[in-house]
Amino acid sequence: MFEGFSDLSVDTGETEIFIRQAGDGPPLLLLHGFPQTHAIWHLVAPALARHFTVVAADLRGYGASGKPPSTPDHAAHSKRAMARDMAVVMARLGFEHFAVAGHDRGGRVTHRLCLDHPDRVTRAAVLDIIPTLTWFEQVTAKRALDYYHWLFLAQPFDLPERLIGGDPDYYMHQKLGSWGSGFDRFAPEAMASYLEAWRRPDVVHAACEDYRAAASIDLVHDRADRDARIRCPLLALWGEKGRMHGEFDVLATWREKAVSVSGRALPCGHYLPEEQPGMVVDEFMRFFAGG
Repeated sequence: MFEGFSDLSVDTGETEIFIRQAGDGPPLLLLHGFPQTHAIWHLVAPALARHFTVVAADLRGYGASGKPPSTPDHAAHSKRAMARDMAVVMARLGFEHFAVAGHDRGGRVTHRLCLDHPDRVTRAAVLDIIPTLTWFEQVTAKRALDYYHWLFLAQPFDLPERLIGGDPDYYMHQKLGSWGSGFDRFAPEAMASYLEAWRRPDVVHAACEDYRAAASIDLVHDRADRDARIRCPLLALWGEKGRMHGEFDVLATWREKAVSVSGRALPCGHYLPEEQPGMVVDEFMRFFAGG
């Protein structure tokens, strides 16, 4: 995977962020979600690198990036801290302004990047999410069951860590094989990289801290910015076979949070970059490069 990409670990002052980089066009940062790593972009990044300087990063706590110590308020794993990492990474790579696309948790980091660093982000895309605060304020019994992991992973240490640690491979397979996605859609080499990371207790713990932050300090930040709007153009994509499509008006929710929003559902489940990589590349080309 990622043939022709260089590997680099960037010191942000708080942690180390692992990236893969290729291309020499305008900078485009790609962020992954739970429970994966930057490898989710392995079918998309090479095509984009023909037109952009692509930077595919592991979020703090995930994959090969650093694992900052947990804090009682979960601030070390907040989306604000993750967004700050990426702003520093892109600055240290020489990119004062850049575009960004985030899937799942990476989309939430993208949202926070747009709010905390509005003068840095030129265009942004979020894949298969609605804003965190919107989800928590609109949760129903059905949504709590469908998105049970939001509540399970946010439980106090070390309940979810201990239960997942009993069979981490099973949990990874269960998450990737659900959400409208057939398990056969994942390349063996990508799955191997996910499992390699997920078998590490510190990665599982960091992922739980990510969700604990979402249920606590991220909501504090989001409520403080309730009336803030993403100023740059925003693209929202989601899977029509996933739960997001059936339970939320995705475009309407983002139009409450951004000035200019476009997007649509793609014929797939939750994991768009691996299920429909060609369509994701096409959508990104139209949005980020104007065709």
